[in-house]
Amino acid sequence: MSCGIVVALPEELLTLTRRKLAQGECFNLNDDIVVAYAGAGPNNAANAARLLIAKGADRLVSWGCAAALSAQLQPGRLVIADQIFFDQQTYEADKRWSHKLRSRLSERLAVGNGNLVTESRIVALSSDKKAIQRTTGAVALDMESGAIAKVASQSNLPCLVLRAIADPVSMDLPQAVVRAMNDQGRVELGKLLRHLSIHPWEIPALIKLGLHFNAAQKTLKNVAKHLNEIVIY
Repeated sequence: MSCGIVVALPEELLTLTRRKLAQGECFNLNDDIVVAYAGAGPNNAANAARLLIAKGADRLVSWGCAAALSAQLQPGRLVIADQIFFDQQTYEADKRWSHKLRSRLSERLAVGNGNLVTESRIVALSSDKKAIQRTTGAVALDMESGAIAKVASQSNLPCLVLRAIADPVSMDLPQAVVRAMNDQGRVELGKLLRHLSIHPWEIPALIKLGLHFNAAQKTLKNVAKHLNEIVIY
């Protein structure tokens, strides 16, 4: 029996280990936990989830960052999702597992809950995030959790969604990041610098996003200190 954790971005992987992984690779964090580095997006996440199940995982965790859809969720806030909306379907996170974890972690840090939306594209504009919130009532948004929950549902396995807020709902993502990010979720430095050389006014927003992302990483690192408690189902 083991818990499979899917991470999409290299910065999210760093909150669990300093080990370098190639996209699609997984490794045993310990005897009970297997981590897969998926790359960004639902297709990559689904492939990673299936790989973890093939490696013997009997429960899945979606681990990483998310965008806020609610103004009440500020950068660094942890969200444990109740339901995940993806591809016109609704998937349930495991209620018992989520409730137990929420009770344990709320003694140590602020924990939010609510529903989460998974999109297959980067949602960069604040106006688009607000529109998604009005349509779905969800509090957060990512690009992987729905695909992981779908694979878990198809395999009749419990699923847990742990996401730390990076960009607030009021923030437009700098186009420098959107244009420079590749399919693995890595920001290609050359593309980033070329874009900024033409659009230098985006630099302050890029710095602010970096600070927000650091807050999300700090939260995930704090949660990772209690990982052995988290993965007990």
